[in-house]
Amino acid sequence: MFSNYLIGLREGLEAALIVAILVAYLVKTSNGHALARLWMGVGVAIALSVALGLGLTFVSDELSESAAEAFAGITSLIAVGLITWMIFWMAVNARHIRAHLHGELDRALATSTVAVAVVAFFAVIREGLETAIFLWAGIRASGEAGSAVGGALLGLLTAVALGFLMYRGAVRLNLTALFTWTGALLVLVAGGILRYAVHEFQELGWLPGEDNVAFDLTSTFPADGVVATFVRGLLSLSPKMTWLEVAVWLAYVIPTLVAFFWVIRRRDAAKPASAGQPAEAATH
Repeated sequence: MFSNYLIGLREGLEAALIVAILVAYLVKTSNGHALARLWMGVGVAIALSVALGLGLTFVSDELSESAAEAFAGITSLIAVGLITWMIFWMAVNARHIRAHLHGELDRALATSTVAVAVVAFFAVIREGLETAIFLWAGIRASGEAGSAVGGALLGLLTAVALGFLMYRGAVRLNLTALFTWTGALLVLVAGGILRYAVHEFQELGWLPGEDNVAFDLTSTFPADGVVATFVRGLLSLSPKMTWLEVAVWLAYVIPTLVAFFWVIRRRDAAKPASAGQPAEAATH
């Protein structure tokens, strides 16, 4: 549940901040008449994102068992790639998002209010499609559909609430620290999803080593027990893993975390002394 809550919170907060930046700029520049078009673009983006999530579920349910395993494994690999790219992209480009969105809105307003809807759509759709894929893969990897969906929805609702409160100036968050530590946690989540993909491919016979078990703690921590459920929900790991699963998890998590914090350190070293403004500065 926690891993999907984290995905929902992180992706939802990014989308909420984007929308808040767009809304605040339209209000600040006395272009409130374009807000309806903006919300139209946001709504279409959300609808398509939900449709993608439902589509992935429908396709998986209609496939044979082996085809469903292959589909889940391949989609999980795509999700890991997207998560990794998103984490590093945000670490490098977060400070430039507001200026970029303002420029896009200026160009759109010079054309028509319909163009504002297009800007809002493309600003939100990337986050929405990424979220749909991440959450679908995370739910599959955790194996706890009910709690995973609940965690994802709770994360999204938390993100919407925080976005609204920041827009209204009722709450101040250090977004730099928030995105840094949620990014690090998402690396662990992505490692678990990658581990799940390896597990699926081993069951299909696409990868070797299905019988080479590194550890089996199921007698100590039953698969449906509290501890196993917590670890699976937090990191998408299992109480029974093969050597290849362990090796792939370590080979992804360790260098990715090292590279992530190296990028963060270089970014902070190059940041002006006035940087690191509070959260609401991102929207006003």
